[in-house]
Amino acid sequence: MPGKISSIRREVSVSQPRKTKKRFSLLLLPIIGASLWLGYKQGQSYLVKPEAAIVLGGHEDRERFAAKLAAQDPNILIWVSSGSPQKYVEKIFAEAGIDRDRLHLDYHAVDTVTNFTTLVDDLKSHGIDSVYLITSENHMRRALIIGEIVFGSRGIVIKPVSVPSDAPSEPIEKTLRDGARALLWLATGGTGETLIERKSRNIQSIKHSGRFPEDFVDRDKS
Repeated sequence: MPGKISSIRREVSVSQPRKTKKRFSLLLLPIIGASLWLGYKQGQSYLVKPEAAIVLGGHEDRERFAAKLAAQDPNILIWVSSGSPQKYVEKIFAEAGIDRDRLHLDYHAVDTVTNFTTLVDDLKSHGIDSVYLITSENHMRRALIIGEIVFGSRGIVIKPVSVPSDAPSEPIEKTLRDGARALLWLATGGTGETLIERKSRNIQSIKHSGRFPEDFVDRDKS
């Protein structure tokens, strides 16, 4: 009997690592696939000359950076998605010598996903097939994943240009969440932003009610 028990224990100890290894391999497959896909898309970006620059709102530095880029390339058009107030953005680009007719200001986006979904049709209507994507360095990974899904679905090639930032890199969870929302948009035409807004309102309600300590408050609003 002791011999049988020890034999069973050995079988269990061998089978458990095998199962863990198999699960780990299955988790790695989508990550490897996504990495290869992004590598291919970035290879494409080196072969094109962007016709426009897309600036994701949120920081004035992005707009100033885009104004300098536009001054160096007089042929590109500029779209600023939910950036600084209109008069202020116009002033930044005017000071850089950019004609107002090159500048397109759009304030429909409420977050990073809708930065792309609210612009994609406008870009296609202008015949734009390749763009610079301008955002902060710590924001670029998430923005690029979303952009490749949304803009890529319309054949728009992205060339990322990061604005230096001292902020820490965003957690991978935000990238995965918004990548899923971009795929949802492809499938249904909706981005789930109403669910995000509702969650934010609920969190704020809980915060102000004092029912939970501060550590439980999710500060992610983007």
